[in-house]
Formats: sequence, C-alpha cells, structure tokens
Amino acid sequence: MAVTRHQYRIFIKAPIEHVWNALIDPAFTRRYFHGTSFTSPPVQGRPYSTTLANGAPAVDGTIEVCEPPFRLVQTWHVLYDAAMEQEPASRVEWTLVPAGPVLTRVDVVHGDLALSPLTWAHVKDGWVWILDGLKTLLETGEELPAPTGDDDGVIDDAAGEWHRAQGIECNNSIWELVGADASPARDEELLRRAYASLYHWQRAARRQPVNEARGLYMLAKVLLLGGQPERALHYAEQCLQQTTALGLVDFDLAYAHEMHARALKANGRDAEAAVEWATAKAVPIAGAEDLAIVEADMAVGP
Repeated sequence: MAVTRHQYRIFIKAPIEHVWNALIDPAFTRRYFHGTSFTSPPVQGRPYSTTLANGAPAVDGTIEVCEPPFRLVQTWHVLYDAAMEQEPASRVEWTLVPAGPVLTRVDVVHGDLALSPLTWAHVKDGWVWILDGLKTLLETGEELPAPTGDDDGVIDDAAGEWHRAQGIECNNSIWELVGADASPARDEELLRRAYASLYHWQRAARRQPVNEARGLYMLAKVLLLGGQPERALHYAEQCLQQTTALGLVDFDLAYAHEMHARALKANGRDAEAAVEWATAKAVPIAGAEDLAIVEADMAVGP
C-alpha cells in the first residue's frame, strides 16, 4: 500500500475568520506561500489559478468546495515545474475548526498523489514550511525567512514513519497467530503478515540492518509452521548469514542458529541440525529476562 497523501495539523492563535482570509487574500498569501496568490477569488465549482511573485503560473485546478470560513477543497495541478506539470492533478483540502475564542485548528490534506510521485516528494516538506509561515504571520505579523535547504533531514520522514509503524504492527500481529490451530487459512495469513512486515521495514524510518535479519527469521518461522521446509531453510540461511555478517550477538545470534537448526531438521538433515542446535544453546545471553525467554523457546529441540 503506497502512501498517497500528506496530512498536517496546526493550531493558530487567531480567530477563524482571520485564518480563512489569510488563505485566500493575496496580501497574505504572497507573504507565506512562496509569493503565490490567487488570480481571482476562489468560487466553488469554478476553475482557479495562482501565480508566482513574478507573474509566472504556479498552480491551477478547480475549486470543488468553498465554504467560508470552514472548508476549501481544490484540485492541484503544478505549473511551476515542467516535469510535475505532466503529472495528473491531486487534491488539497483545508479544514478550519474553532478551538477557542481566538484559536483555530487547521487541517490540511494533500491527497490523490498515487500517480504524481514527483509532486508527492516536492510538497511533502514544503507544506510544513507554508503552515509554519501562516502561523507565524498571523500570530506575530512577521514572515519566516525564505527556506534555504539547511534544514533538510530535520523534518521527520512521514512516509518512513508510517512504514515503521506498519512494520511493527505486522510483526507483532504474527505472534497472535503462531499459537493458533494449524489450518491452510492460518498458514496463508501468517505468510502474508511476514512478507508485509519485511516490505514495510525495508522502507521504514530509522531502520537498521538488524531489522532485516529479524524479518528473515520470522519469514523462516512462518514457512516452517506452514509446512514449507525448503523455503524455510532458504530464509533461515539468509537470516544466519546476515546475522553473522553484522556481528550480531546475544539473542539475535541464538535465534538465528535456532531457526537454522529447526529448518535443517525439517529437511531431514539431522546431523547438521544437531550441530546448529548446540551452537544456538551455547550463545551467551546477557539479560536474565532474555535468557529466560530463550531457554523457554529452546526447551524442546528441533
């Protein structure tokens, strides 16, 4: 599942009418929206366009919803970049909600970006600066300095964080089914969750090589549970190779050998399995809690 939209929320210390006016009045938008402004006031159901400070085209589209001072929905077709201009229009939704006498909650969703990867990447962090500029202007009367690129990497990777959350969710959900009664449906679901976990971890923010090794372990485990010993051995060997190459120790190393032993046993390679099993049980485990878990998992041999 691709991330096809960006979503943002800020609170601005200003009445909702002031915030709405700042969204459509060129005198405001030129000061925080990269010098752009509407060429004419937005009207629901009508085409619109915006221009840069030098008069060059910026964006065009259709105003789908215009409900002052609460909601503005517009299709979004980039004109300021030749490559992005070739991509289909996306959609930007502004929602304003009073959060107090002089406080407004602003939600922005830029969606329908599945077929517009260049636009997706370009606007992802751009909206953060625009919304910060809007907030600063309305609360202080001052403009933010023009972005210089010096902050690259400071803003969180929204897509990467989403993938990280999904990777954790998929991995944890596997354990819900491991102890369930064996059935073709359970085995298929286990396999789907294991592959999904690996997919998301490959794209996750702050991922480490150890996440790949642990994902390979889990894939070997569910394949073994599902009666696919040859495929299980393939991923068990990959897990052990990566674990060794990374210099991982403690429970990561113990479990890599444990899974390799079980996969070897399932493929009828008993002598090799016995060696791997002994190696797994000989790995030093530092933490008492981790040691108890490892010993419980290895109480029954391969």
